[in-house]
Parts: sequence; structure tokens; C-alpha cells
Amino acid sequence: MKKIALLAVGFLMAGSSAFAQTTTTTTTTGPSWGLKVGVNLPKYSFHAEDAENPETKTTTNFHVRAFVDLPVGAMFSIQPGIGLEGKGGEVGQIGDAEIKDNTMWIEVPVNLVGKIPLGATGSNIFLGAGPYAALGVSGERVTDTNNGTDTSQKIKFGDEQGGSLATGNLKSLDLGVNFMGGVRLGSGWLVGAQYGLGLNDLRPNGEGGEGKLTQRVWSFSLGYSF
Repeated sequence: MKKIALLAVGFLMAGSSAFAQTTTTTTTTGPSWGLKVGVNLPKYSFHAEDAENPETKTTTNFHVRAFVDLPVGAMFSIQPGIGLEGKGGEVGQIGDAEIKDNTMWIEVPVNLVGKIPLGATGSNIFLGAGPYAALGVSGERVTDTNNGTDTSQKIKFGDEQGGSLATGNLKSLDLGVNFMGGVRLGSGWLVGAQYGLGLNDLRPNGEGGEGKLTQRVWSFSLGYSF
């Protein structure tokens, strides 16, 4: 996972160079589609009665997304999409060893996006929000030690798994809301940030209340719309 995350950072750096060198302006008035790649900073949040909800430390992961932009007016559009999202979080520590979850999800978001034009260049600032549904497809819990003897165990998804986060099991469906913003240039390049707010309890057989486990994800993207 760490190597893949570093690869995503490499894509960001390479794309940033192309982003800076691109001068051609392309103005899109009809439907368009695009791709995004970038870095995720996920963590877990726990619901506690009569107290602030404690959160774990973040880990580093990545995402690859595709989206379709469907204009519904001069300044608004609907953006459905699909993406491979790396999530998880740092579960805890045992001595000097850090225990981290790295999970992968197929996520389908539908965002309502507003656009503020920046002059006549075709560039704009965009802000949006919308629901998402994600299906857990793979994951591992890694015990990261300082002496190089890392160990890992497979994370199991599904209500039938039983257990809890402590046993390395998670619900297979993650539901929540995304909030996004960024800048799209007339050349088609775009940079953006997103915050994913998980709403449903990820504990197998969990039904909310005390100890409810949800996902929180900051992400930063570089992309291109065609």
C-alpha cells in the first residue's frame, strides 16, 4: 500500500509539471468526463455518548476516480462517478509498533457541483457535495514495527463475519457524504480536495449508538476533464 501511495504522489508531481506547462484553452459546454488520481488521508471516528467523538490517527493511501459532468444550467452540473478508494486508519499501538488498517473500496458518488467562472478563459472554481456508496473489496491490518519485522492479517468484510474492529472485521458497505472543491482550468486540468464523511456503522452487525465506527477521509487530487 505504501508503494502504491508513493506512486500516486509521483503521478501528482508529474501531472503538476504538465499542469504548469499547459496553455491551450478548451471550453466545455456539454457533457464531459474526466479522471482524477491522488492521495487519501483516512482515519476512523468512534461515537461516544456524552463525549467528543474520538478519532484515530490518519494513514496514507490513494485513489483513482472517473467521473461524468452533466450540465444542468450555466453554473451547475451533476457528477456521477466511480472510483477505487484507499481508506482505513491507525487502529492503535502496542509498544513501539503501530497497527494500521489499509482497505480498498469501490465507491460510487453522485455530486451536485456549482461552478464560478474565472473570466472568459473557461476556467472556474467548483464546489460540490453529494452522497456516496462504497463496497469493501480488500484490506489488511499491518503491524508496523521499527525493527523491520512487520506482520499483516487479512481484513474480512460482511455482517456475517461478526466481531469488531479489534478483530479486524468490517461491514462491507460504507455510506456517507462527500464535500469537494477545487479549480478547473480552461485547458482541462483540475486540482481539488475532498472530505468524505462516513455515516453508517462499519462494525459487523453494528447498529449505531455507543462505539459506532465511521470513516473520515481527506483527499487531494490532480485530474483532467476531456
